[in-house]
Amino acid sequence: MLPMPKTPLDKIRNIAIVAHVDHGKSTLSDRILELTGAVDARDMREQYLDSMDIERERGITIKAQNVRVNWRDHVIQLIDTPGHVDFGYEVSRSLAACEGVVLVVDAAQGIEAQTLANCFLALESDLEIVAALNKIDLPAADPDRYAQEIETVLGIPANEILRISAKTGHGVVELLDAIVDRIPPPQGDDTKPLQGLIFDSYYDQYRGVISSLRIVHGRLHAGARLKFMQAGATHDIEEIGIRTPVPVPVSELGPGEVGYLIAGIKDVGEARSGETITTSGHGATQPLEGYRDPKPMVFCGLYPVEGDDFADLRESLEKLRLNDSSFTYEPETSGALGFGFRCGFLGLLHMEIVRERLEREFDLALIATAPSVEYIAHLTNGTVHEVDNPSAMPESNHIDHIEEPFLTTTILLPSEYTGTVMDLCQTRRGEMIKMEYLSPERIELIYRIPLAEVVIDFFDQLKSRTKGYASLDYEPAGYDRSDLVKVDVLLNAVPVDAFSTIVHKSKADDYGRRMTEKLRQLIPRQMFDVPIQAAVGGRIISRETVKATRKDVLAKCYGGDITRKRKLLETQKEGKKRMKNIGRVEVPQEAFISALRLDE
Repeated sequence: MLPMPKTPLDKIRNIAIVAHVDHGKSTLSDRILELTGAVDARDMREQYLDSMDIERERGITIKAQNVRVNWRDHVIQLIDTPGHVDFGYEVSRSLAACEGVVLVVDAAQGIEAQTLANCFLALESDLEIVAALNKIDLPAADPDRYAQEIETVLGIPANEILRISAKTGHGVVELLDAIVDRIPPPQGDDTKPLQGLIFDSYYDQYRGVISSLRIVHGRLHAGARLKFMQAGATHDIEEIGIRTPVPVPVSELGPGEVGYLIAGIKDVGEARSGETITTSGHGATQPLEGYRDPKPMVFCGLYPVEGDDFADLRESLEKLRLNDSSFTYEPETSGALGFGFRCGFLGLLHMEIVRERLEREFDLALIATAPSVEYIAHLTNGTVHEVDNPSAMPESNHIDHIEEPFLTTTILLPSEYTGTVMDLCQTRRGEMIKMEYLSPERIELIYRIPLAEVVIDFFDQLKSRTKGYASLDYEPAGYDRSDLVKVDVLLNAVPVDAFSTIVHKSKADDYGRRMTEKLRQLIPRQMFDVPIQAAVGGRIISRETVKATRKDVLAKCYGGDITRKRKLLETQKEGKKRMKNIGRVEVPQEAFISALRLDE
């Protein structure tokens, strides 16, 4: 264990790197690690701080990562944050541990929607902003033009914006100097009782919970006994340390410093993000302000393919929630799929990532139902129901009206694609709020659109219609009354809850037709005809039939009277009819998975 020399507060800088997706945050982190000597050249690899396989495969950051580097006799504590709109919660949590941000903008693309969103988050938190135009080595880069755009839109003087190339390392030394010169040191008092804020945790099967924390006041000493204020639990410290980016155990951490803590915690509920730690004797009396819980926007059911894995799924969700506190889960049952959990996510990518992490990190095989959003049903008797699962929707004759959630979406795009994007927003029931030219070539469109219309494939459509140049950011905009109906899918006249969905009345027929056609191809033939119907209330809106497999009962009749053959066929028909009354349609797992696939 290293006895760390006490770092004076005025020599510490805590920063987060924020930007739109793919503007070069992780590459910039790589160059900083290289220039400050934190990582040897022979150990260096791309996206060094992205530790998960999924992050490397998709080329995106999902989890914020922190690292401590030294520069010009100062300590810089750096947090590399995600850029995708679904992980905005990670960014807001990271900013709570910082005094300043480095705002990275692509010099070939300019300001994007997430750039604005993250910049406003930083301004709300009252943080100092150091802006940098990245990728100036690209042939399409136009740093002067985009520096002017940043000044116009965000009010950061163009002459203060740095020009860098994270790939080649050009200008990164000047950026590190600017961080030291412009970003204020943290405030804190090491004579006060200890107060530390946990901003991230994950579960290690050998060492228990490992938490990332920022010390606000007081000093944290190795071996001390700690009290977790919100959970009310006490634990002895096993190890404290810093990430350089390799974990290095130290003897103490002072105010303003960011490090990790291991205290042999096995109950994952005791070290959630936003938890305040203090010493168990003579500690602080007031916890720090934690984090606002994010509100899930998209819901889906997660079910184990093997029913016996239900307990494993519960345990895995609990451990994963420690590392990603922005999703929620509660148990539910489905007639078709058995026992599982209803989970809430911040967006579709978030849902995909959580499901993939459960399958990879915990070795589970899962079925996810079609995603839905949370509706509010006002009943005729005056009561109000929140409905996040289509099968929980009350009968239509008891409903007075239904409200659905809306979003305010900000879309930034080149002006030549304005028509096609406006058409997309209008077909998704969007209302335009504002249209503004940021420059002669770039437009900002603000629309109010139902969340249910955005959640499935709006982002993919937007990208394909604008050849990848448009960017999207959204925030909740409350609930409004809408003309919605529940579409049920019936197999052999029995509703299958896993296929139910809630759609706008104008799109019900189309959904019903597509779902029945798809199921007709997926459900194997049975010994009797299987009608597949889509219904709204008691009205059938679409029907397909899976024809029965037939045994040739006339095979043994070679010649003879026609009445004998007819008698055999009639007997067979009666048997089929009787079988249909008592027969259950077996739907294979593959059919569920294929039918609930979103992208088809």
